[in-house]
Amino acid sequence: MPFDNVLIITIVAAFLIAVLIGPLFIPVLRRLKFGQAIREEGPQSHQKKAGTPTMGGTIILLALIFTVLKFANATMEVYFLVLVTFGYGLIGFLDDFIKISKKRNLGLTARQKFLGQIILAIGAYYLLILMKHDTTLHFPGTHWSFDLGWMYFPFLVFLLVGTTNAVNITDGLDGLLAGTGAIAFGAYAIIAWMSSDLDTAIFSAAVVGSVLGFLVFNAHPARVFMGDTGSLALGGALAGIAILTKTELLLAIIGGVFVMETISVIMQVISFKTRGKRIFRMSPIHHHFELTGWSEWRVVVTFWLTGMVFAGLGVYLEVMR
Repeated sequence: MPFDNVLIITIVAAFLIAVLIGPLFIPVLRRLKFGQAIREEGPQSHQKKAGTPTMGGTIILLALIFTVLKFANATMEVYFLVLVTFGYGLIGFLDDFIKISKKRNLGLTARQKFLGQIILAIGAYYLLILMKHDTTLHFPGTHWSFDLGWMYFPFLVFLLVGTTNAVNITDGLDGLLAGTGAIAFGAYAIIAWMSSDLDTAIFSAAVVGSVLGFLVFNAHPARVFMGDTGSLALGGALAGIAILTKTELLLAIIGGVFVMETISVIMQVISFKTRGKRIFRMSPIHHHFELTGWSEWRVVVTFWLTGMVFAGLGVYLEVMR
């Protein structure tokens, strides 16, 4: 069977598994009262979402692992991707569980979460050493590259921690992260396929299908939220795939929406602390557009389209390299 057909079958299989798991899993979350607490400082229109089941990222992870076990080979690359995806997903699961059990919007402390992310990054780096991973960075769209050597470790930590948190920040509106995530992973499925990195391509395709299946239940009005269980897992997977495909710097372009969201938060904090003034009505920037009068669905679709532009540009630059 042609490999491109395998990718399509992988996407469809993961999608169907997620769609089948959702109606079974969501009622369980409701019975367990695993409802989302909405932060008081957020848009007032979001208060009606309080109590919507969260930890729906578990649906994504279940569909993903079933599909990967079926279609991917048991290689070190797959083990690496499973570690960063499910490892960061576990941190998110603990964060979500604490929020739910304590009936508050804060779970793990920032220090606890950061420590867990660092430990996972060390484990990921150890696997890369065993794989004799190349520590060279390539500039997108060019033949320029340079070897980081031992500096690749702190860079790896920055990439994993930064990406997981950037993706987590983006998860603020119904379907926003699910849609932009599917687009970014779709771009990476193409890049991995073009470079004959077959198992990474299959893993990326499995994420696409799993997230799209979850989107069936997460599109506005959402019946379930993915929570940090899903957002941190997706961030870890995205960074892991960028590392394996040697497109670490290109990730900033393909994940341009996540970068934009993170920069908006940084700008807001710096401006408020130094000048006492806010740049945006609220950060991350998707909330700013909401407060200017855009409907939630308009914001989400606009960000999806923006994500497509970034993803298309990223694939183009990789093809031209």
